[in-house]
Amino acid sequence: MIYIVDNISNYLIYLFILHFGFRLNPRKNRLFVGASVLIMLSAGAYNAYFDTNFPIVYIFWSVISICLFFEDRLWHLFALSAALMYFTGIMDTFSVMLIQVVLIGGGIGGADIAWWMEPAYLISFLLYLFVYLRLLKKNEIYLCDIELKYKIAILIQGSIFQMFYNFVFVFFNENHAVYGLDAYAVFFISMAGAVYAIFLTLGLAIKNILSDRQNRELQSFMHMQKQQYDYQLRQSEAVRRFKHDLVNHMGVLRELINQKKTEKAKEYIDTIWNLQDEFDLKILTGDSCLDVILNYYLYLAEAEKIDFTVIGKLTEETGIEMFDMTTLMGNILQNAMEAAVQTAVPKIRVELIEHRKEIFIVVSNSAAEEINISNGVLRTSKTDMANHGFGLKNIAAVVEKYHGEYYMEYAPEKGEAMFQMSIAIPRG
Repeated sequence: MIYIVDNISNYLIYLFILHFGFRLNPRKNRLFVGASVLIMLSAGAYNAYFDTNFPIVYIFWSVISICLFFEDRLWHLFALSAALMYFTGIMDTFSVMLIQVVLIGGGIGGADIAWWMEPAYLISFLLYLFVYLRLLKKNEIYLCDIELKYKIAILIQGSIFQMFYNFVFVFFNENHAVYGLDAYAVFFISMAGAVYAIFLTLGLAIKNILSDRQNRELQSFMHMQKQQYDYQLRQSEAVRRFKHDLVNHMGVLRELINQKKTEKAKEYIDTIWNLQDEFDLKILTGDSCLDVILNYYLYLAEAEKIDFTVIGKLTEETGIEMFDMTTLMGNILQNAMEAAVQTAVPKIRVELIEHRKEIFIVVSNSAAEEINISNGVLRTSKTDMANHGFGLKNIAAVVEKYHGEYYMEYAPEKGEAMFQMSIAIPRG
């Protein structure tokens, strides 16, 4: 029976790490999932019948059950299962050694395997759970995001520690009666240090990922700022050109009027008026910073043939700093454009609503399909999930800074799929 329990314990640990650590999802076909469970239990029954734990049987059921249970490329599942078996084997060895040293006194003679093997799996699982909650989930990072060099370093590090402690443990096992509790305390502390060193490497890998994320966010913001600056520069150059030629335009008009060519003069005035429209701000909201951003995205929307409309006006400035306004509206409108451009009838609508105590900004855009929103959180549809979704976090950070609230919903209009983001910012 212990072999079956042993297989089940390993199996559950594998499922936990692969699902929560590598973001792998179970197969939709329940037949494959059932076959995965059956192979694992059959291997346990085989070991129980022959009262042995053949390494080849362990490798076989582990690899096959993982490949059957999860949806992913086959070669990737093979590589993951091999690495996972190796690493969990190291951690289980450490856990077993800790139990044997602390509870048995360094020896295993006369100890029943049935009682100390399963607590070792529990200790290992608690370590994995701790790492997931304190490192991965907290920073929204997954093991699949970590660079290969760090993964290899952790495996090599674990191998070195395991070889060293296997040697030390054998020495303690044969001479445990000679040494006092202080020796076991040193062994226990050094074992904990070995585990800490492995996860210290993991922490370093995560810090590296967070640093890269911050750099990408900064580069994205700088790129957004540069685009808006270039747009404003073009507008400024158009104004200077118009002013430079204004004297000439007035001279032509004066001559046309002197010659009593009234119709020609009207046509020329219309031409000048149309030129002036090109560099005039088409959207005026009452907030100068918001005007720049909305006019810039209007310019981009017209180039992509997206229907871009702004409804409503503000009686005064929002009070949001330019940096924060660019981060907030830039990310919202950029996401809206990326979604709208994929639809048959692309459109974006911005609504500005004032209340006595709050300002509401509602941005709606057409969507190709129903948006995946879970518990008020928008899940990115991009395959490279590790490198996307920062825009939504930045939006949330700005709203939180100004003590506001935001809400996302899938709000179809007249049979068309529409995604809507509503933001409420308190005045002052």
